[in-house]
Amino acid sequence: MTVERTSIDTLVVGAGQAGIAMSEHLSRLGVPHLVLERARIAERWRTGRWDSLVANGPAWHDRFPNLEFTDVDPDGFASKEQVADYFVAYAQKFDAPIRTGVEVKQIVRNAVRQGFTIETSEGTIEAHRVVVATGPFQRPVVPPIAPQDSSLTQIHSADYHNPAQLPEGGVLVVGAGSSGVQIADELQRAGKRVYLSVGAHDRPPRAYRGRDFCWWLGVLGEWDAEVMKPGREHVTIAVSGSRGGHTVDFRRLAQQGITLVGLTKSFGNGVATFEADLAANIARGDENYLSLLDAADAYAERNGLDLPREPEARVIPADPECVTHPLHDLDLAKAGVTSIVWATGYAVDFSWLNVDAFDEKGKPKHQRGVSNEPGVYFLGLPWLSRRGSAFIWGVWHDAKHIADHIVTQRKYLAYYDRSQHHAPGRGEESAECANGASAGSRVHRVSEMGVN
Repeated sequence: MTVERTSIDTLVVGAGQAGIAMSEHLSRLGVPHLVLERARIAERWRTGRWDSLVANGPAWHDRFPNLEFTDVDPDGFASKEQVADYFVAYAQKFDAPIRTGVEVKQIVRNAVRQGFTIETSEGTIEAHRVVVATGPFQRPVVPPIAPQDSSLTQIHSADYHNPAQLPEGGVLVVGAGSSGVQIADELQRAGKRVYLSVGAHDRPPRAYRGRDFCWWLGVLGEWDAEVMKPGREHVTIAVSGSRGGHTVDFRRLAQQGITLVGLTKSFGNGVATFEADLAANIARGDENYLSLLDAADAYAERNGLDLPREPEARVIPADPECVTHPLHDLDLAKAGVTSIVWATGYAVDFSWLNVDAFDEKGKPKHQRGVSNEPGVYFLGLPWLSRRGSAFIWGVWHDAKHIADHIVTQRKYLAYYDRSQHHAPGRGEESAECANGASAGSRVHRVSEMGVN
């Protein structure tokens, strides 16, 4: 495919859940747009996740409003391939103008005319607006404490697929959010000796009184919380949909055979050193767990809900020995540890976006996704407008707000276009080219890209 210089009203970068949601709203509102994806639709779900991964929320919840999963029980958890297939089907549902296999190399604002110039692997595009829908999982982060030891196999969770991928020997899994917990559990069940490094975390119940925790967070208004609680910026959530869904319990993981250790502090001379915070981290996770049960009970009583009480959910097992007498260091060779899996999260990478839309730390400056740089929008980032912004259903609602903002801007520019058309001494040609908000916003020379 060869793309020559192309013009479009709005360019959407990324065809994951954010880009598809954005395209649906723009299509509904009649905004000419194009979605570029450097790989396949929802590629990260297919190749950036381990083989056995399932969604962390039930199928009735983790979806867009206008299409249900047809191959998953509503209370079940879709596999990663089912989620990817769902997004492909959703895009086909409204014939989304998506071009795959096209990488955006650079975006710059035009100097003396409106809009942006976008350099791609297939040519140059001019756009009046750009929606950055690349999500939060762009660059896997391995902390600088990682040992420089060629005898160890070290991979990030983004590159982990299954236990057979790792050599013989034990594994240290660093990070106890949803990814780290599920990977550690899978490795131990496959016969590996596993050490799991546990930091600060939230630990919601998978379900309580017959309702999934996603439902409880919804009715309690937690998904719509607009401000993160202070001090919770780096707290992960430990929840799992694997094996039909279950509440993550670190004590039971220890009873299963996993050795829990504190936050990984450093490596030196083949020895891993851990913070003395394991018991405190687990206790704070318990507090988070019990606080949600308290809130759920209060809500049920306040609203007269006929939901079965579940007193057994409040039973906290005794601390295992690895918690009461934790390891503070671990000689990896003596322990037989040959691999480290870094389940340490991701960072965003906007190096290709050369516009004035970032603060001194490189974080996007925006209000509900509307950047301080006119014409630039961000979508799919955590806490974009609320707690649920990075989730499938949450990104759909954020996309609607951004699409409405784009339509409003187009109306203002259309008024300018009309006023120029009727101004004395102005001809049709100047009005036609004034700003691209009306006739000028149509796609030019896009037959090569399959856009009509």
